Amino acid sequence: MHILFITSTRLGDAILSTGLLDTLLHRYPRADFTIACGPVAAGLFAHMPRRVRTIEMVKRPRDMHWVDLWRQCRETRWDLCVDLRGSIVSYFLRVGRRHIMRGGRREGRRITHIGNLLDLDPAPMPVTWTSAGERARAAAVLPDDGSRWIALGPTANWDGKIWPADRFVTVFNTLRAADPAMRPVILYGPGEAERARARTVLAQLPDALDTGGALSVTQVAALLARCTLFIGNDSGLMHLAAATGIPTVGLFGRSKASEYAPAGPWARVVMAPGPVGNAPMEGLDVANVVTTARCLLADRERAKR
Repeated sequence: MHILFITSTRLGDAILSTGLLDTLLHRYPRADFTIACGPVAAGLFAHMPRRVRTIEMVKRPRDMHWVDLWRQCRETRWDLCVDLRGSIVSYFLRVGRRHIMRGGRREGRRITHIGNLLDLDPAPMPVTWTSAGERARAAAVLPDDGSRWIALGPTANWDGKIWPADRFVTVFNTLRAADPAMRPVILYGPGEAERARARTVLAQLPDALDTGGALSVTQVAALLARCTLFIGNDSGLMHLAAATGIPTVGLFGRSKASEYAPAGPWARVVMAPGPVGNAPMEGLDVANVVTTARCLLADRERAKR
């Protein structure tokens, strides 16, 4: 059985789609999978079971990237195509069954819309796939030495979504004052722009582990899985943290938590006051983030007992 799964160009949206993929993996244990996605999201699927190929869709003028996808898929007889991009490409392929998600943004949680495509209620939670080698390296970087590793994600793909750097520092120092075993891990994406956004936090937390921005998506996932908590802006990193199952606090102001709240068993949001989806991040209060983080950690500890 051959399944074509067309997912997002953006990392966060692609992460939200992994629960649906995981459902298909269990539903069709003999199927192989071809993933079509954007280059930024491609690494997310590197260790997915039964993935035979990832087709990276690089946007081209006049939507020629869809023609490229058709050319690469036309020789295969697909038993199932799941298209989260709302394209028509599967109608020009040999496909047994199609599930095509309507394109464009709409009200309600993105993960719910994804689950509705296969009539799944509740929607399946995102997952991550990492290799044994990545998990071993993560254990060496974040050892079980008594430290409680707190991941901070102070960057995002747009400056309007970024909480002021000094407030990340204040939140972490407030949490560590009550628990000296806490140690910061600073996560950010590749490139000088991302590093520049993280630099202020790194400068004010000299004992922080600087992950450098050069790790693959799955390497970051392996690190996150060893952390006690993640606090970060609405970003792909936030969604990745929630997908690993660790306590995750997502910070929202200029984006809608009603659509893109992190999805995971221990995921919470703190929203800046003001117009929904257009509230300045500067209005988001440190005390609210600290309280949310503490309550989340306490709930997680009670659940372990």
